[in-house]
Amino acid sequence: MTEAALFSPDLIRRYDRQGPRYTSYPSADRFENDFSLVRAEAALVARDASRPLSLYFHVPFCQTLCLYCGCHRIPTRRLARGTRYVDFLIDEMELVARHLQGARVATQLHLGGGTPTFLDNHDLERLMLAARRAFSLAPDAQCSIEVDPRSVDESRIVHLASLGFNRLSLGVQDFDSEVQKAINRIQTEAQTLQVLQAARRHGFRSISVDLIYGLPFQTPARFAVTLQKVIAQRPDRIALYNYAHLPERFPAQARMPAAALPSAEQKLTLLGASIATLAAAGYSYIGMDHFALHSDELAQARQNGTLQRNFQGYSTHAECELLGFGVSAIGSVGGSFLQNAKNLDVWESAIASGRLPVARGYTLTEDDVVRSELIQALMCQQVVNLTRLGRRFGIDFWTYFADAQPYLQALADDGLVRLGRDTIEVLPPGRLLIRHVAMAFDGHLAQANAARYSKVI
Repeated sequence: MTEAALFSPDLIRRYDRQGPRYTSYPSADRFENDFSLVRAEAALVARDASRPLSLYFHVPFCQTLCLYCGCHRIPTRRLARGTRYVDFLIDEMELVARHLQGARVATQLHLGGGTPTFLDNHDLERLMLAARRAFSLAPDAQCSIEVDPRSVDESRIVHLASLGFNRLSLGVQDFDSEVQKAINRIQTEAQTLQVLQAARRHGFRSISVDLIYGLPFQTPARFAVTLQKVIAQRPDRIALYNYAHLPERFPAQARMPAAALPSAEQKLTLLGASIATLAAAGYSYIGMDHFALHSDELAQARQNGTLQRNFQGYSTHAECELLGFGVSAIGSVGGSFLQNAKNLDVWESAIASGRLPVARGYTLTEDDVVRSELIQALMCQQVVNLTRLGRRFGIDFWTYFADAQPYLQALADDGLVRLGRDTIEVLPPGRLLIRHVAMAFDGHLAQANAARYSKVI
């Protein structure tokens, strides 16, 4: 029996509401719009130089508009915009590097979007050379890039490998033709497999495939066909994202047939069936939306306690501080979150003036640090040792979190968690509602606008 099969219709109705995805705590909607440049610079100066860096580059451009997408993206067919964008990314790296003290060793680098392969070979080469000038990439650094299989051939895979990329994430979402038409992403199975197989031939250490459940016209039987096709290729990781329908925030989503969207109960069935299928195929359920082969570093990180959740989802290298480059990019450094301007002109103007393009941010309080560590443990390990956490922060857990106890007891009564004197353990059905479990400890939730969050189910 799958986790989803343990849910009654009444339970689904009660938990079918909105909440943060906890890629950070506090979530990004809590960042302050009046976060000053002085505070941003101070966060960079204050970073712990003994900790390695993780570098994230956001490339917002896409040649076509996928209707489901909630990422910050700029649809355009003007490829020359990529060259100008890389010019500014290089300048931004130099601005940030000036404020960092001590060694600048990076053990992770990731290009996300948008569509990073919107950039041509020459501009990708310029970007990677500049990253190596501004930072010291470790010899075994994880260098990953998100790829649209519709616009990449084997020669581009060869070039990406020559630049040092060793991990690849392929966007698929669904192979079903009716679903693809509804979301405006027509992508053949052959296109995807050619890129995946080329990446294997040319030495990429890890290949991930991105899928989405909850899209128009998806059913368990139809989605199972896509899942089996993906599993047959044995990607190291599979990301199975929950589609967030927020047309008031992302107007393009309104162009999809809302009446064809699966219900909350149908989405749980889709997810539960997918979890069972992936488990039978040898994939570990990492949490929320990530799966990995037992041999993959992500599965190993979950086993040894080094798994983390950040703005790219589940990841390894929890010891890293994160620097974000590009329009809308978010970093986590020196005890603060820093988010760049979302407007391209504003971002460019700041860099051209020699200023960090930070538009929003947040400095964590002592209470935030406690809650963040607790939420990370629940999201990544599904269990937290209350005595150990209490000793670390000098608190009595049940006294400090007295206000969370009624909520936790309700979760326990519904079979989502097991409460002990020294532990909180997330039970199998609770893993599908892990965001609800984390919400018990969110000290900012009462002040948040729930309409900005996606549905938990």
